[in-house]
Amino acid sequence: MLYRRVNSYNMAYIEVGHGDPPLVCVHGTVGDFRVWSPVLGPLSRQRRVIALSLRHFFPEHWDGIGTDYTIAQHVADVIAFIEALDIGRVDLMGHSRGSHIAFRVAQQRQELLRRLVLAEPTGDLDTSLAPALTTAVPSSSGTRYREVAERIAAGDIDGGLKVFSEMYGGPDEWSRVPATVRQTWHDNARTLLGQVNEQRQPFARRDAEAIRAPTLFVGGANTPGRLLEVLHALAAHVPGARVETIANAGHFMFEDDPVRFCAAVLAFLAE
Repeated sequence: MLYRRVNSYNMAYIEVGHGDPPLVCVHGTVGDFRVWSPVLGPLSRQRRVIALSLRHFFPEHWDGIGTDYTIAQHVADVIAFIEALDIGRVDLMGHSRGSHIAFRVAQQRQELLRRLVLAEPTGDLDTSLAPALTTAVPSSSGTRYREVAERIAAGDIDGGLKVFSEMYGGPDEWSRVPATVRQTWHDNARTLLGQVNEQRQPFARRDAEAIRAPTLFVGGANTPGRLLEVLHALAAHVPGARVETIANAGHFMFEDDPVRFCAAVLAFLAE
């Protein structure tokens, strides 16, 4: 494990493989650099892969106190991390909340990126991307995140994580979560206390149209809920974007089918 100091914070990361530009990977909610373990081997055979842990995630064990757990702070940290590499443009890949962060990095600092991979970015759509709405309607995840945070604050970590798992995998998902993944979630559970007030802005059409890096969206065919709706709404307006759907996979598609996930990502990055 390595550290790089950015924005007065020691950001932890791991690095495997060789070659430039590197592929920088950004994890999602209750994750950290370990979530990429199923795909690090295949990806690093062809690429230099840098998987980072965002502010307040493992190896830090955050107490949930403070005001610097926001989307804006995490975006700024990823930008500063890429700049600190001092090697020019990188390829950037994010999953879920990390995909939202990667999207915002690309929107704000396109000169830092060569290619962009967005695996099911999470967030709400405003009326420019969901024109049938008269006002932007947030997804039900906000209410459920509050329920998750309340359980965790009360010490019911497993109960909170069970609710979280069902948000992305449907009923009984908690029973299917592997022990290694549960440990990662336990290590980062208290970050959910900060996520309730992370100040995530909805996606707008102008945001998508501002992306200039060649972009691949990756989704799981079995992902429940609104995530695929968000993915396709964004992909329709990011110039030249492509969509790859992983059959028989859900929101954690790189765990469900790492072979197909890596094949799709590597083929895109090789172009």
